[in-house]
Parts: sequence; C-alpha cells; structure tokens
Amino acid sequence: MSAAPVLALRGVSKRFGAVQVLTEVDLEIHAGEVVALVGDNGAGKSTLVKTISGVHPIDEGAIEWDGRPVQITKPHDAQHLGVATVYQDLALCDNLDVVANLFLGSELGTGPVLDEIAMEQRARELLDTLSIRIPSVRIPVAALSGGQRQVVAIARALIGNPKIVILDEPTAALGVEQTAQVLDLVERLRERGHGVILISHNMADVRAVADRVAVLRLGRNNGVFPVAGTSHEEIIAAITGATDNAVTRRQARTAAAVKEDAR
Repeated sequence: MSAAPVLALRGVSKRFGAVQVLTEVDLEIHAGEVVALVGDNGAGKSTLVKTISGVHPIDEGAIEWDGRPVQITKPHDAQHLGVATVYQDLALCDNLDVVANLFLGSELGTGPVLDEIAMEQRARELLDTLSIRIPSVRIPVAALSGGQRQVVAIARALIGNPKIVILDEPTAALGVEQTAQVLDLVERLRERGHGVILISHNMADVRAVADRVAVLRLGRNNGVFPVAGTSHEEIIAAITGATDNAVTRRQARTAAAVKEDAR
C-alpha cells in the first residue's frame, strides 16, 4: 500500500434541502487496497459514492486526488481523474454482445467505421488478464449468467484504466458460485494496483476480500476497522450504534455455553 492515498475525502458534507445526508465524512483509498463501505439502509453510502462519482457535488469539505485538492462536480470530472463506478443495475445492453458492451461509448475506429477486430482483440486480452471466463466475447449479454454479467460490467469499467473502482453491491442476488467469481475478480483488481470501494451488506463477502471496513451511521463516520483483528460483532455494533444486539447476544450465549461445558 502506498503512503499517500489516491483518493481522500476530508470533512465532506452533503444536504438535500433541509435534510443533512452526509456530515463531515472522511475516507481514504490507497492503491492496491479494498475498502468496504458498510452501513444500514439510509446511512449515506449511496450518496457518498455519488459525490465521488460526480453525480452529487459536495456542499462542504474537500476531495483530494494523489494529495492535491480537486473539484468533482459532474461524472466527467470523476472519469477524467480515474474513477469508475459499477452500479447495481450494471447498465448492460442485453441485445449486444460482450465486445459491444465493453466498448459502448468508447468504440475504436475511424469516423463512422468501427474497428471490430481491434476491439475484439482488446476485449479478449482484458478478459484473459482478469481471468474472466465466458463462452465467447461475441455471445449476447442476455445469454450470460448473473455472475458473468457482473464481471463483464466490471471489466467495462476498466477500459479507461481507472485508479479507483467503485462496486455497488456487486454480489447482491448472486448464487454461491457466481459470488465467488465476482470476489475473485475483486482480488485481481487489488493485485493490479486498483483502489476498490466495495459497498456491501454481506459481511462474509466483506471479510473475504476487504482490507479495511469503513462504517457510516446516519451520515457520519462511525469507525474504520482493519479486517484482520476486528470481530464481526465489532463491525455490527458500529453499524447499529449499539453493543447489545442479536449478534452480540448470540456470541454471549455461545461463550456461556462453552464455559458451562468446560466445568
């Protein structure tokens, strides 16, 4: 991990009318690390991501890129810096093949003539580099599984070689095998030196691939935890804002039962 973060949010606040959604939020993302952004529904995760991706300009605070202050007021600003976001809806075109989806809006060619050969070759190289296995780059996206569609959407985000990749609930509604495929890809993004922001409600997925967990509660920072050495119960307590919850009570009952058996 590099000493200076690629992306840093310093005291970022955002409001919509009279509603304060984010309040003085800090967040750092380094190259080659996965930071999971977690929190209950309404905690401000989606708004925070949209401030980074340029959908909602911040009201207060600062955003730094490679140690220098920058302005992100529209999606083009974020893309120009090197931020790529993969939203839950994936925004794939089912009727187009994998190559067309990967280069949608970034087609190679001269004028109205597309260089189909060059795009197919680059698509194969990218998918091979990421160890993404699909039947063919010319298969319509509609014929792919949920996991394959997800990894194609992530691969498309890498066409511009971004430094930061934001993944919004990438394993939601996926089966066990498909989830494993997506999490493997997240690990490969880290190996390639990308900084990854992973938004997820699945603590098993978070603990499987994240280096740090940043918790938002009611639009504020409520702790940043290294995955190694932090218990599941500590993270849940930070999310809920209470140390007494179903998870901690179950842990206490289990510990009591073990102690009783040991007598």
